[in-house]
Amino acid sequence: MANHTESIFTQTGGVFCTPADELTNKLKTIKAFVFDWDGVFNNASKNENKSSNFNEADSMGTNMLRFNYYLNKQILPPTAIISGEKNELALYFCNREHYTACYYKIPHKIIALKHFCSLNQLTAEEVCYVFDDVLDLSIAEVCGVRILINRQANPLFKNYVVKHNLADYITAHESGNFAVRETCEMLIGLTGTYDKCIDERKDYTSFYQGYLEKRQAIKSQFFKIEEGEVVVGEDGN
Repeated sequence: MANHTESIFTQTGGVFCTPADELTNKLKTIKAFVFDWDGVFNNASKNENKSSNFNEADSMGTNMLRFNYYLNKQILPPTAIISGEKNELALYFCNREHYTACYYKIPHKIIALKHFCSLNQLTAEEVCYVFDDVLDLSIAEVCGVRILINRQANPLFKNYVVKHNLADYITAHESGNFAVRETCEMLIGLTGTYDKCIDERKDYTSFYQGYLEKRQAIKSQFFKIEEGEVVVGEDGN
């Protein structure tokens, strides 16, 4: 199954820095999913409100990733957005999708990761991190699985990430072009339960409804950094 998934995503231009079989084994220890926002869910451009957007295809991808985890483990994985800036749409997204936590205005992201891990009784090695840029490397250095969102404009940065073993996979699609959906499909594919995951959602089974009920019961928590400390932030409502 790993080789089949590797073949499909390699053909589209994805790069497995870690061989698919090895990445599949690493995924078995993952208990949480954390995403950067700017340059991951979007191309990092800002609108007139100084925020940045997302698309529903990526949103569906993250939902199916969480459901697939629930399908295999019968428990919801903690999830978070960690952003260097405050993005109103990121706050809205976390509320709507019932992520565990949203961190914003985080200049040194490892501080937020440590807080998130402490909050959810996790180690960094149990976190899968999806990222795109320099600000994210302190987290990528310690997480168990690292996915780099592609951007053709920074070949030296990609070379740096590969040389320093900071990514397990580099997406074919660029930031803002459904790269999160690609990431989620690839991760689900490596588990070997992609078809079952989609079938359960397609048929809106009682099992999926049970997952959804639990997901909707999550009340997102919001945090920011003040004077080097993590403090409670605005909830985006």
